[in-house]
Amino acid sequence: MYLGTQVAVRDDDDFRVFAQLGVKHISADPPGAPSSWTLDDLERHRDHVESFGLVLDMIQLPLPSKPIERASYPDILLAGPERDRQIDAVCRMIENCAKAGIPATKYNLNLIGIPRTELEKGRGGSLNEAFRWEKADHEAAPGLAGVLREDENWERIDYFLERVVPVAESNRVRLACHPHDPYTPPGYRGVTRVLGTVDGLKKFVQMREGPYHGLNFCQGSIGEMLDNPREEIDDIIRWFGTRGKIFNVHFRNIRGGALSFMETFPDEGDMDMVRSLKVYKEVGYKYMVMPDHVPTISGRDASGVAFSFCYGYIAALLEAMEAGHL
Repeated sequence: MYLGTQVAVRDDDDFRVFAQLGVKHISADPPGAPSSWTLDDLERHRDHVESFGLVLDMIQLPLPSKPIERASYPDILLAGPERDRQIDAVCRMIENCAKAGIPATKYNLNLIGIPRTELEKGRGGSLNEAFRWEKADHEAAPGLAGVLREDENWERIDYFLERVVPVAESNRVRLACHPHDPYTPPGYRGVTRVLGTVDGLKKFVQMREGPYHGLNFCQGSIGEMLDNPREEIDDIIRWFGTRGKIFNVHFRNIRGGALSFMETFPDEGDMDMVRSLKVYKEVGYKYMVMPDHVPTISGRDASGVAFSFCYGYIAALLEAMEAGHL
């Protein structure tokens, strides 16, 4: 288990900053549109990352957290005429990751993006993302996916997994799927977000079962599914962790729970992140632990400062655990 990041770099100085901060392992994408990446692009990108003393642990498949209207391969989830061709392209990318020595990929199966309501003030006046169901537009129109039955949504997901999981297994590339963020009531914007509940995630990882099919385990998103995240989260980590289904951890905290929460820095939310980190160790988790969705703060390099705080917080916990102080 080690510190990681997925913050997009602006230029090579950011790679140097990661190395200087001790963030050695990263998830970082090659330049250009994901649908255009070739094996040469991936190999060149890996070599470039490694030239800074970093390790390229993961890239994002062209299945983003954005709404389906902005997806590179929308027909995979829309069951459109290009679905098989687009799935084949994903399979080729997984094969190319193996050839390039990239051991893992992350991805989303997202139709409506990441719904949020207005920003709220957090510690010291920071601006934090939030979702309050009472402030959401309950009559928001469906998007490109239209009105989609829950069983049909599962069928489309299974159609995808049936084809990509065997490719991942034969190439030994881990597939880490992000939960739907946040939980929303069934039928919101025409769809039921089947990966927006713990039961849905359990069903997902048991479909097309295999050692390379698992989760990009966003602790914040999973906390958003729960009535009492502080008391419920550790047993959920144990369920997925003991089954070897956690391939990356977004170490993010919230204040609140299902349908009413605000994102926070990891040290100030409702979940006991020190206790959770002990559970990740207990279940034998062995990959990246990274910050995610930091609050907006003041300063000349606000995002950089916010993430640097999170890196330091996680690194300190990992070092204390390694030394036996936790």
